[in-house]
Amino acid sequence: MAGCEGMYRAIRTRASIRFSSVSTNIRMTVIKLKSGGLWVHAPIAPTKECIQYCEGIQGQCHMPLIASSSLVMGIGPYVDVAFYHKLSRTLLVTDVVIFVPRKPPECISKESLLASAKNGLAAKLLSKGKEIPQEPAVDNQMNRQKGWERMVLQILFLGPSNLLEPNTSFAQMSQKLIVSPIVKTLVFSKVPEKIRDWIDSIVRDWKFKRIIPAHFAAPINSGRSEFLAAFAFLDDLLLERYVTRPSLSLLFTPIMGKAASYFPPDDMKTLSSLDQFLVSVGAVKKTVPGRKKTA
Repeated sequence: MAGCEGMYRAIRTRASIRFSSVSTNIRMTVIKLKSGGLWVHAPIAPTKECIQYCEGIQGQCHMPLIASSSLVMGIGPYVDVAFYHKLSRTLLVTDVVIFVPRKPPECISKESLLASAKNGLAAKLLSKGKEIPQEPAVDNQMNRQKGWERMVLQILFLGPSNLLEPNTSFAQMSQKLIVSPIVKTLVFSKVPEKIRDWIDSIVRDWKFKRIIPAHFAAPINSGRSEFLAAFAFLDDLLLERYVTRPSLSLLFTPIMGKAASYFPPDDMKTLSSLDQFLVSVGAVKKTVPGRKKTA
């Protein structure tokens, strides 16, 4: 699927986890540069449809990109790029932040949603011994919503604590700008100082008012305060408080910043166990606090 949003075009498709009913959307955003070329952010497979839409931008998007810039952040095999479109005050990222919508994207089929709503293997494994019904999932809005909530929790936590009744955990993770628990645990928590410097440079230099990530909802009407709030967990990892960064945290981070980076502990157990295993075999670094910074 594709849609034109002002001076950029977003091409959306769907990705599924093999041998499961879990699907999510992938978004490639294309902007025509002042030089006449195209900036392709988070590129998807160059299918015939994808190439046609990219070629179409050449004749349809006449507004040039003014004073744009990008920042690249790499941590081992993980690489993300932040790109600022100054004219529309839009920040483009890949996996740095996400905004889980209450309702599923249009590209997620009803068949996938109903398959996820059915009590299959994942629900059985995470039922903690509870007896679960085996009847098929009837096609209605309630079951489609349950399927979406289950998908989201499996994508975010791998093994959430309660797939039978996912609404409580889903409510805590949706409708706000967050860092994905997987990215936070396996990547960002390993090098908090590097992430802090990268995030601060984005907030300091770019006055964005909307964000377009590669997954879930977009564009998101969020600015620098919401963006910083999603990374409030860095303060604990770096053994610092907002007062140590008055130029950024006190100005931009709202009081509820900590809540924006809070994840349900029970849902984090599987991911935490995976992190411990990967650390034990040397696949990822151990999460350790950074040096304490002074004002």
